[in-house]
Amino acid sequence: MVFAFDRSESFGIDKGAGEACPNLMANNGCRIFDGRAELGFKGCISYTCHGAGQRVTQDVFAGRDWRNDPSLVHRMGAALSVLRRIHEQLVLLQAAGQLPLAGGHREQLDGLIETLNPAVDWTEDTFEAFPIDRVCGEVGSFLKSLRGYV
Repeated sequence: MVFAFDRSESFGIDKGAGEACPNLMANNGCRIFDGRAELGFKGCISYTCHGAGQRVTQDVFAGRDWRNDPSLVHRMGAALSVLRRIHEQLVLLQAAGQLPLAGGHREQLDGLIETLNPAVDWTEDTFEAFPIDRVCGEVGSFLKSLRGYV
């Protein structure tokens, strides 16, 4: 629903941001699930939000969804756009946490995880104010600094 995709080797059709995929069924299932690859939707197989979609729906919007309240489409999309990136960064940092990091690097790692996973609950307002581009840049710089460990 949220993200756009262009007809390519990964997607069999063009779909605009905020448009429901024509393969999305009323029960939120996929009409072509078993044949996605053969029908040109390999991108659907490789995509993951790392749980951000469920978290937006359950935590931020308390179980409400855009099907029952179409006014939520853009609001949920905006939240998902930020939280998906946050979850992607957390996955990278969790992998980095498996390395035998020295004290300074371990402290940096913990600080970045805390920034991306604060003790307070995420809200629409905190997503809007969150400097996602800056924090992703900090994560990237931190990960590059770990080259000596691998």
